[in-house]
Amino acid sequence: MRHAILASGIGLSLLLQACSLAPKYERPALPAEAVAWPQGEAYGEAPRQGLAAADTGWQAFFHDPALRQLISLALENNRELRVAALNVDAYRAQYRIQRSELFPGLEAAGSGSRQRQPADLSPSGVEGISSQYEVGGALAFELDFFGRVRNLSRQALEEYLATEQGRRNVHISLVADTAQAYLAWQADQALLEVAQRTLQSNEHSLSLVQNSYDVGVASALDLRQARTTVDDARVYVQRYTRQVAVDLNALRLLVGGPLPAELPKGLQLDSQMFAQVPAGLSSDLLQRRPDILAAEHRLIGANANIGAARAAFFPRISLTASAGTASAAMSGLFEAGSGAWAFAPSITVPLFSAGRLSANLDYAEIQRDIRVAQYEQSIQNAFREVSDSLAARGTYGKQLQAQREQVENTTEYVELAQQRYDEGVDSYLNVLDAQRLLFTSQQQYIQDRLAQLNSEIDLYKALGGGWLEAVDAGAGRASSKV
Repeated sequence: MRHAILASGIGLSLLLQACSLAPKYERPALPAEAVAWPQGEAYGEAPRQGLAAADTGWQAFFHDPALRQLISLALENNRELRVAALNVDAYRAQYRIQRSELFPGLEAAGSGSRQRQPADLSPSGVEGISSQYEVGGALAFELDFFGRVRNLSRQALEEYLATEQGRRNVHISLVADTAQAYLAWQADQALLEVAQRTLQSNEHSLSLVQNSYDVGVASALDLRQARTTVDDARVYVQRYTRQVAVDLNALRLLVGGPLPAELPKGLQLDSQMFAQVPAGLSSDLLQRRPDILAAEHRLIGANANIGAARAAFFPRISLTASAGTASAAMSGLFEAGSGAWAFAPSITVPLFSAGRLSANLDYAEIQRDIRVAQYEQSIQNAFREVSDSLAARGTYGKQLQAQREQVENTTEYVELAQQRYDEGVDSYLNVLDAQRLLFTSQQQYIQDRLAQLNSEIDLYKALGGGWLEAVDAGAGRASSKV
C-alpha cells in the first residue's frame, strides 16, 4: 500500500504540466542603423568570397608562426580566461540546483527514541518507559501549477548560457589582444631599428661637419644643427627601447608566463599577415557575436523572471508524503501490521504583502526593459565596430601606398640635399630638414601599417572570429578547443 502511495505521488508530479505566466518572448527589432553595412567612398570593395570570420579558425586567419604559438600559450595559461571558464562552471552548478526543484525530493530515513514518563504525565497514570522506532521514505514536492519554479529554472539556464557566451567573448578578445600586442612589439622593434639607423647616419654626418668646421669650411651654426639631429635620434632610440620592453611585459601578461626561448621567426610587417574574410550579411552578427548572444540570453532570462513574479500572486500547493514501518520495538519493525504512512498536502495563499509582490513584479518588468536596452546597445556597438573596421579596410591600402611613396621620395630628397651641401650649393639646414622628414615619414609608415593590421584584427573579432581553432576545409565546418 505504501509503495503504491509513493508511486502515485511521483507519477502525479512527473505528469503534471505547469502553465507559464511569463510573457511570450519576441526578439526586439533591430536598431535602424543596424539593418545593413554602411556604403560610401570610405568602405571600398570588400572581399566577397571565402569563409566567414566566425567560421575561420584563428590558426587559419593568422599566418605568422610565432604569433600562432603565442596565442596557443595564452589560451592555455591566461588567468582571465581561466576565471571565465570557472564562472561558467559556477553558473552551471547554480542552474542544476534550481532545476532540481522541478522534481520531487525523495529521502529515506530511520529513527529511534526511548522516553520515560512519570505517572502524572502518562495517559495510563502509570510511570514507564516507552520506545518508538521508524524506518521509511518521505517525498516533498511543489505542484508548479503557475510555472514559478519552471520560470526560475529557465532564468538560471539562460544566465548559464549567457556566461558561456561570455567565456567565448573572453576567448575571442584574448586571441585579438595577443595578436595586437605581438604586432605592437614587432612595430616598435622596427621603429627602434629605424631610430638606430638614423642615429648612425646622423653621427656620421656630424663627424663630417665637425671635420669641415675644424678646417673652417662649415659654420658653427652647421655644427650645432648637426648635433641637434644626433640628440634627437638618441631620444627616439631610448624611447623605442623602453617601448619594446613594455610590449614584452604586455605579451608576458597575456601569455601567462615568459615567452618561449626558441620562438619561431615571425613575418615582416609588410608580409601578408592574415587571411582575407568577407563581412557577410549584417544579420549574421545576431548569431555570431558572443556579446549579442549573451545579451539575448539575459533578456530571455529576465522575461522568465516576470513569469515567476506573476506566479507569486497565486497559491502555492505542496505535497508531503511518507511511508514506512514503525514499532515500539526494533525487532518488530518489519512484522505484519507495522506499516505506517502519512499524506499532508498544503496550500499557501498570499493575502497581504504590503505591496511586496507588486513591487517584485514591477522590478522584474523593469529589469526586462533594461535587458532590452542592453541587447539593442550590444547590437549598435557591434555594428559600429564592424563599420569602423570596414572603413579602415577601404582606406588604409591607399594611405599606405601614398606613405610608402613618400618614404621613397624623401630618401631621394636626403641624397640630393646632401649632394648639394657637399658641393657648396645649399646650407646644411636643407640636409637637416630632409633627414628629419625622412625619419618622420619612416615612423609614420610603420605606425600606419600597424594601425592597418590592428583594424583587420578588429574586423575579424567584430565579426565573431577568433573562437574556432581548426577548420575542416572539406566540410567547411570547424572544431574548437578551450
